[in-house]
Amino acid sequence: MRRIILALAIVLTVGALAAGRPARAADLPLFDAHIHFSHDAHAALPAGEAASRLRRAGLAGALVSSSDDAGTQALLAAAPDLVHPSLRPYRKRGELTSWLRDPGNIAYVEGLLGRHRYVAIGEFHVHGADADLPNVRRLVELARDHKLFLIAHSDADAVERLFRHDPQARVLWAHAGFERPDTVRAAMRRHKALWADLSFRYEVARGDTVSPDWLAVFSEFPDRFMVGTDTYTPERWSEVESHAAWARRWLSTLPPDLGAAIAHRNAEGLVRGIAGGR
Repeated sequence: MRRIILALAIVLTVGALAAGRPARAADLPLFDAHIHFSHDAHAALPAGEAASRLRRAGLAGALVSSSDDAGTQALLAAAPDLVHPSLRPYRKRGELTSWLRDPGNIAYVEGLLGRHRYVAIGEFHVHGADADLPNVRRLVELARDHKLFLIAHSDADAVERLFRHDPQARVLWAHAGFERPDTVRAAMRRHKALWADLSFRYEVARGDTVSPDWLAVFSEFPDRFMVGTDTYTPERWSEVESHAAWARRWLSTLPPDLGAAIAHRNAEGLVRGIAGGR
């Protein structure tokens, strides 16, 4: 009888411990905060199949933008329960730098904001003093007026300038700026409304072991980071599932609350805050 009671106690204890975290890495929900479905991907891959790939990756959500916006709208129609749309200021691929000085890109954004609903403006590319150009200032104004956050592919200097234009701005820093962990830490200490996605930051985890430098930043700002694939070319769509599996492996080595926050809770909270603030 004592053995039976002891065995039952062990089972209940293990069950209680497991309740606080996924039993396996594959069970961890994932929100991909960096998905593009631009016109070249849309031409090669039907929106329904793209949505199926996101579902096969086990995603709980996806932050989607595209060049042009038609890809985003098509993927949203195919998976409205999964896709959170963001408006990229590019009418086609290849406008990464030309958009900064072309007033047509701003007219394009303004027109679409009047037709569709979004959670963000971006991803857009801007570095250094270019963040003071009129087109960038206008995007910041539009994000403020429409209660959206910004997705900036930027260096630390440009991020600082975005917040100077609007100290109340909310900024998702694509790729964590490709900056060093200490630079990211310093920026997040200065700005409480700065988040970062970790797309293409493969050095975060080598052999599924998280870098000590990055772990220190994650631990200081557990509510600021999220994962992303960055399907910037059609070929990257073939990697959505494998990238999700890799992300789950290293996330599952973190303390359960931290792993779940980076995996999906932070991104869900950001987009939910936008939707709830309207």
